[in-house]
Amino acid sequence: MFKEFDLKDFENSAKTLEQLIEKNKQQLEDLLKIEEKTYENFVHPLTQMGEELEQFCTPIFHIDSVKNSETTQKVYNECLPLISIYSSQLASNEDVYSAIKDIQSKYNSSLTLEQQKVLENEIRDFKLGGCGLNDEDKKTLEDLNLKLSELGKEFSQNLLDATNDWEMILDNYEDVKEIPQSDLEIATFTDEKDGKTKYKFTLQMPSYIAYITYGSNREKREEIYKAYCTRAPQNGKLIEQILELKQKEAKLLGFENYAQLSLATKMAKSEDDVLNFLSELGKYSQDKAKEEVEELKEFSSKDGCQDIQSYDLGYYSQKLKEEKYDIDEEYYRPYFEKNSVLNGLFDFLNTIFNIKFTKVDTPAWDEKAVVYELSDSHTNKTISRLYIDLEARDDKRGGAWMNNWHTHGIIDGKETLATAYIVCNFPVSTDNTPSLLRHSDVVTLFHEMGHALHHMLSTVKEPLVSGINGVAWDTVEFPSQFLEYFAYDKDILKLFAKHYETGAILDDDAIDKLIKAKNFQSSLSTIRQLEFALFDFKIHQKLYNEEQVQKVLDNIRDEISVIKPPIYNKFQNGFSHIFAGGYAAGYYSYKWAEVLSADAFYLFIENGISNKELATRYKDIILGQGGSADMNTLYMKFAGKEPDIKSLLKIDGIIS
Repeated sequence: MFKEFDLKDFENSAKTLEQLIEKNKQQLEDLLKIEEKTYENFVHPLTQMGEELEQFCTPIFHIDSVKNSETTQKVYNECLPLISIYSSQLASNEDVYSAIKDIQSKYNSSLTLEQQKVLENEIRDFKLGGCGLNDEDKKTLEDLNLKLSELGKEFSQNLLDATNDWEMILDNYEDVKEIPQSDLEIATFTDEKDGKTKYKFTLQMPSYIAYITYGSNREKREEIYKAYCTRAPQNGKLIEQILELKQKEAKLLGFENYAQLSLATKMAKSEDDVLNFLSELGKYSQDKAKEEVEELKEFSSKDGCQDIQSYDLGYYSQKLKEEKYDIDEEYYRPYFEKNSVLNGLFDFLNTIFNIKFTKVDTPAWDEKAVVYELSDSHTNKTISRLYIDLEARDDKRGGAWMNNWHTHGIIDGKETLATAYIVCNFPVSTDNTPSLLRHSDVVTLFHEMGHALHHMLSTVKEPLVSGINGVAWDTVEFPSQFLEYFAYDKDILKLFAKHYETGAILDDDAIDKLIKAKNFQSSLSTIRQLEFALFDFKIHQKLYNEEQVQKVLDNIRDEISVIKPPIYNKFQNGFSHIFAGGYAAGYYSYKWAEVLSADAFYLFIENGISNKELATRYKDIILGQGGSADMNTLYMKFAGKEPDIKSLLKIDGIIS
């Protein structure tokens, strides 16, 4: 039923990929010889060829992110140009483009809505792939895409190497006395040279967060902060090259800039739509963010800190949060043991969506990666498979993400079930302590599960618009952010917030504090996201060199930021979402989608968090229909109205 994760012949992947590509090319030649092309005899085989190729490549690229080594890098670099060149050539193939346009012209009225959407998307994407260009320009576009792929990989590798190459060794307990016990245990080691107990902190996210939030020594906080935000300085020149290539790509395809090219596949229709949207959020958020900073300055001044800096924000924000809401994150972490949280999340999803998660014994890439099969709890019909890898490792790329592997579809009567990966970087378990999560980690897990469900619960028959395929980029975060809100519901928290040693459930008072603290510094957080989004969008509106990129960022900070970071802060060199991911000129989509998710959750607030009818409608329409229709159409069908930006502002406590 499912293809197993198998990399036994991993080192020969490039050779196998070459053979697959050649087979696809031959099959394409045969398809193009068909005189009377139809959806069934042309589009379906073409779709199947693409699916098989993606199913082969995904584990190869995935393993480089989760078990990075010289071998995985070598294989990745061997495979990347092969798939990039093939994809570029196919995307600009005039014969295929003409055939699909011809099928649309002749048969569109007799096709299903899903099939019509496939053709609509394909024709758009072929235009964006270079169809209509002369041969010379097509070759230029192909070279641009290949070079951009290589630069993105280099950017990501530089960041990973810089993260792994740095460490801070402390030998004074006074410098670590406020670090939570579970974090301190991970950091503690005995130096073989002198036999002393010492503490190691790295730029891996759990370790970095631990010191920047709880480190008692301000100088050491700045040291780790500076190391983090000055990582991979060589990426500055890569950014310059990436922006130049993206601008060339946009111009080649008839757009004024890359921002316009990016919007061609998004829900937002114009550059002004995006900038006005971000401006409106900023208008509501900035004054309150200033109040939050003043409160923090007043609080830190009592501790003798008269000039609060970026590297103090996490430390004093945590102390202020504890004082205001009597919240101590360390108190909560024993209640958020990784497996308990995961099983509680499964129970909640079964209650609301009638889906059951069953652990299966099947190969994965690491002993701590676990595999589950999803089934309908009423019919026991198997729906999909999910791989989950939650703990941080040195050979794992930082952050959290969901990857799709197989996509649900039915072609020629044969059904393919979806598979997906969830990857996070949560605190590692040790021989003495299991992986104990912060509540923010719990929220992250819910977020990634939202992405996975969007892909795995699809009922769409056409793979090209099934699951997250075909979903506009600025709405793809909607299901993930929507599920986050449930991580603050008292009844849901009680499903898994159990002390890992005693089994005691987190008490009502502690949960109430957690819920009340949800919107602590929410305006500051919004302003920070707007800074990222504006920076991303504006640097893709015209061509900038490395120095000008910094000026754009500085100007945005002057305009909207309420605490300016130190001049050495080069966060852009680590902004892998846009320079090594798919978010270029699209980072605004987090907030754009958040409006959808907040408005949807408001329906649950008004009609009951566990409202079965509403949940079923959400599952069937938003999750089940994937990319088979535009999200504005699906949202209207689900909610009966357009989303309201004020729902987000209310949920975040920015307006009442």
